[in-house]
Amino acid sequence: MRRPLRVIHLYFLLTLFPLFTYSQNPSNAITENNIASDTSKQKDLLDIGKSILKIKPKTLEEEKNKKAYFSILPTSGELPGGSNILITSTTVGFYLGNRDSTYLSSVVFTPYWNFKNRFGIPLRSNLWLANNTWNIKGDTHFLVYPQYTWGLGGGQPTEDKLLINYNYIRFYQSALKRIRPYFYAGIGYNLDYFHNIHTDYPTGLAGFTGYNYGTEESSNSFSSGITLNLLYDTRNNSINPIPGVYGNLIYRVNSTLLGSNSTWRSIYLDARKYIPFAKRPGQQNVLAIWSYFWTVLDSHVPYLNLPSIGMEPQYKSGRGIEQSRYRGKSLLYLESEYRRDITSNGLFGFVVFASINSVIEANSERFKHINPAAGAGLRVKFNKGSNTNVAIDYGFSKGYSGVSISLGEAF
Repeated sequence: MRRPLRVIHLYFLLTLFPLFTYSQNPSNAITENNIASDTSKQKDLLDIGKSILKIKPKTLEEEKNKKAYFSILPTSGELPGGSNILITSTTVGFYLGNRDSTYLSSVVFTPYWNFKNRFGIPLRSNLWLANNTWNIKGDTHFLVYPQYTWGLGGGQPTEDKLLINYNYIRFYQSALKRIRPYFYAGIGYNLDYFHNIHTDYPTGLAGFTGYNYGTEESSNSFSSGITLNLLYDTRNNSINPIPGVYGNLIYRVNSTLLGSNSTWRSIYLDARKYIPFAKRPGQQNVLAIWSYFWTVLDSHVPYLNLPSIGMEPQYKSGRGIEQSRYRGKSLLYLESEYRRDITSNGLFGFVVFASINSVIEANSERFKHINPAAGAGLRVKFNKGSNTNVAIDYGFSKGYSGVSISLGEAF
């Protein structure tokens, strides 16, 4: 039982080690991956469209003065329990200050609909004010959501699952002030409202999971809390980072004074490192490493607020693993991905990735099972101005495999 825990700790330390061993010149954090650099030799899908329609491309100076970069991708997917959905992903990259001293801001809007009664309206924003003096983040969701659950822990068979139906409203906002170069501190507000939680299981979600908080049939779960946030970020483009380091700590305190059903706390620690190997600016040849630790500190946490794979703040972890496949009071995650251009003009590229995760078991309060996943993907440059790729990934794990199509990198 202790051996898997030692392995996880070793991987976790190996992930954090590069964050402190690779230094970065402060100016390079902006200039190495600067969108204002010469992209005349690069090619994207917009260039191909302009060539087909015989539209004259913009000059380099016009590209430098451009205010916003739009990328739009309609695609389809499948909901848990069946039913196809139409997804339209829109990513906008823009500058709120001089691009030589200000990171690229982004807004991502990904609505989906199954032409019946299932839909979602997610909107995320990451804003950098002029000269990076403030970082303001937002995440607003309204979802009519079917989702499978396997209960608590990591040892359940793949087929031992239950479909939960619920409506979900998420409203996360935070504002962080720069304290010193790359380092920010601030506060935020997080709201999670799960409405009309119900299943077709004879004894309901509580009977299936053996967990008694936020699992009552046709119940509602409301959590409202303040967050304390620390951020260290040297990446100038979060849509597709090439050089840089990222670290984020979120301490959340939910209180009945703010309307929560119960008082509870959580900690989310996120660390990422991007190690470039390219010999020329703009070339994609990078090793990306991502790890996070997510835990709750109290016993009265609603079931759907417990840490689970693919449900962290970015909804990006666990490619090749079904969302919420593993859930527990604490979760450890590690992923690495190698990204490389295929063509010299940057139009096509590829990635290979692998991850492991573990959640603590409900009965022992220990990490016992290690859950691996792996996969590969194709990249097609949609907008070279914001360095936004169409990401087509195939991931697999024990008992599951799947293809995902999105705009931008997973992390």
